[in-house]
Amino acid sequence: MTLMAHATRRFSPGLLVLAAGCVLAAPAQADDTTRPGGEFVDLSIEELANIEVTSVSRRPERLQDAPASVFVITAEDIRRSGARSLAEALALAPNLQVARSSNATYFISARGMNGTSNSPANKLLVMIDGRSVYSPLFSGTFWDEPDVMLEDVERIEVISGPGGTLWGVNAVNGVINVTTRHARDTQGDLLVLRGDDNGVQAAFRRGGAMPDGHWRAYAKTFALGHTALASGHALDDDWTQGQAGWRGDWARGVDRYSVNANAWRGREGQPAPGVIAAPGAGAGLDDITTHGANVTGRWERTLADGGSVSAQAYYDYRYRRVPPTFGDAVDLVDVQLQHALAPRGAHSIVWGGEYRYSWDHVDNSRFVAFLPASDKQAWASLFVQDEAALRDDLSLTAGVRWERNPYTGGEFLPNVRLAWRATPAHAFWAAASRTVRAPSRLDVDAYVPGVPPYLLAGGWRVRAETARVFELGYRGQAGRRVSYSVTAYRNLYDHLRTTDISPDGTAIVFGNLMEGQARGIEAWGSVQVTDRWRMTAGATASHEAFALKPGSRDEGSLRTTGRDPAYTAQLRSSHTIDDARELELAVRRVGALGFPVVPAYTAVDARFGWRCAPGLELSVIGTNLNGGHGEYGVASVRSEVPRTVGVKLTWQR
Repeated sequence: MTLMAHATRRFSPGLLVLAAGCVLAAPAQADDTTRPGGEFVDLSIEELANIEVTSVSRRPERLQDAPASVFVITAEDIRRSGARSLAEALALAPNLQVARSSNATYFISARGMNGTSNSPANKLLVMIDGRSVYSPLFSGTFWDEPDVMLEDVERIEVISGPGGTLWGVNAVNGVINVTTRHARDTQGDLLVLRGDDNGVQAAFRRGGAMPDGHWRAYAKTFALGHTALASGHALDDDWTQGQAGWRGDWARGVDRYSVNANAWRGREGQPAPGVIAAPGAGAGLDDITTHGANVTGRWERTLADGGSVSAQAYYDYRYRRVPPTFGDAVDLVDVQLQHALAPRGAHSIVWGGEYRYSWDHVDNSRFVAFLPASDKQAWASLFVQDEAALRDDLSLTAGVRWERNPYTGGEFLPNVRLAWRATPAHAFWAAASRTVRAPSRLDVDAYVPGVPPYLLAGGWRVRAETARVFELGYRGQAGRRVSYSVTAYRNLYDHLRTTDISPDGTAIVFGNLMEGQARGIEAWGSVQVTDRWRMTAGATASHEAFALKPGSRDEGSLRTTGRDPAYTAQLRSSHTIDDARELELAVRRVGALGFPVVPAYTAVDARFGWRCAPGLELSVIGTNLNGGHGEYGVASVRSEVPRTVGVKLTWQR
């Protein structure tokens, strides 16, 4: 155990209470220093509606005009919440389910489908500054890998619903697009120190100028102590990780350039029975080790005719070792090109293409094997989308993407959206889409045990999982103090993954003999109660139903598919007491999960912030103040997400 991890167990909650008392008793001290979060500080309801988003149509547009169910988490939202990680920050989005089963293991999805007994959550596309962080191993996201310095995040766009036309396969139920701030907005020095009764964290960033532009460099590290089961038995999920990175942004004439590079290394405990439960594997459990590096380059040019062109390329390397079952190393190169044509009459057309190539090698074991152990894969796609102004208040968006993957060949992903702006403050939209989740190595190449005779013998006949999605949405404002959004949807799924008996009856194989549907509603809104007090609320309600097709007896998948809460709700209060002090209160309610059973829970979070000197902010943060609870998984192995209290110090100049 590292010294840092040991320190997390000895951090005194009493010290935190004492610090909080000193903060409350001290006189307020105001200053004009810009807080971390920059341009999103104290935005009005109208200004928030005018935030530019890019994930809906691959071009900047006002949030109020975007014909999709999109929620924006701003830098100010993140700062005021006291979130420690990207996964914790995503819990601010009412259109996401964020469930945690141990310190480093999260299950995150939109509109359900948050994992099954034979399939992890794999229908949500996650990007950081245009770089996809999904794993080719299983088409999902290892949430212990993607990390950012939260103080450098500009916004997080969370789209619930399909995004396949613009972003490709696997953007089935949602898209998360994390955008970090331009280097010019992170000049000077920033230091963050935090101590909770279950962990410590430190981060430093420095920004400066360079010819024709700006740069920043950062480093961060954290350590979390172990959690426990509901019984009180300690869970082996201690977690330490460090990351460093650099970003540069510069412009020359009409050309803009950006380079972003990151490297990280982590170690986390592996709670029994292990990531891949297999007979005999428990005796060899050891810490999971991860490391990786990536670099992304981007070029943009504004054309004289009013159009624009951009190109992006990135290289991503990741390694994960999970003793004693497997290790995985993947190198990935991705190149993208996009051209937005100059407006032609009523039409605004954007088109582009993407090519991705990966080298993947798995260290097999006697417990599990991926055959072949080494594989090279390529994905290629082209897309085009046209937004046509039918009238001044009515627009039609139609697009299609063709994408070729190594397993099922070409897939077509069409999308049609109709938007009507009834008044400047009220907009209605409707959409119909088809999207797919392409197979991954886990679907096709997985064998258990790792040596013959096999109990599970891959999935050589698997198909792409498909979804036809229909949506109706409304977004509006009531005066200058109230805004709200409501979306209803229906998803029709086909070819969902099952485990079936092979034709010769000698093994189990992966197949696609399940279908289903989901329908639901999601809503959120904000009320500016006073100039210094804002209330926000959000809720979702959904119903899912699935059925096996002839030829499948996979009752296990049928029971566990759709293990999603029937409802979620959250309420947040953001109160700026005066120019130096602020108070954040939040309540979340999440419905029960059916199989395995996870009871419904309520979580209460709070944060008090005090700008005690120019450039210096002290925060006291409490999460799950009403007590710990379970969120995901079987009771015998899932962590009780604990009550935590901590102090955070942020200094900048």
